[in-house]
Amino acid sequence: MTEIRTATAADRQAVIALWERCGLTRPWNDPGDDFDRAVAGPTSAVLVAPAEDGAITGSVMVGADGHRGWIYYLAVAEDRRGTGLGRALMAAAETWLVGAGMPKVELMVRADNAEAHQFYDALAYERSDVVVRQKWLT
Repeated sequence: MTEIRTATAADRQAVIALWERCGLTRPWNDPGDDFDRAVAGPTSAVLVAPAEDGAITGSVMVGADGHRGWIYYLAVAEDRRGTGLGRALMAAAETWLVGAGMPKVELMVRADNAEAHQFYDALAYERSDVVVRQKWLT
């Protein structure tokens, strides 16, 4: 069974590098800031799966907003895909959110990411008839 633990500041560079290799980062969103806020926040965390050599092979960010839980940055190293690591990370994220008292979890998937949609379909995540809107505050 894969060990999944809460990330620390020492994991920052390895986790961000994994997110970048998995194509999860965008130029307008600083992944370092996202990691730092999640690790420092009282209602969020980054969960990681380290390999025997200490390399980070998977991660998922979780947060609880008081109404629902959120999942971000699910990443699995290419050589670990299809091994159940993504499912294990999602189970750990759901357990974390249940522990935070969240009755519901949501996540966002880019519309063109067919592989991710298939993964979440297999985990019984339903598509929502919701449009996400945004506004930059800084």
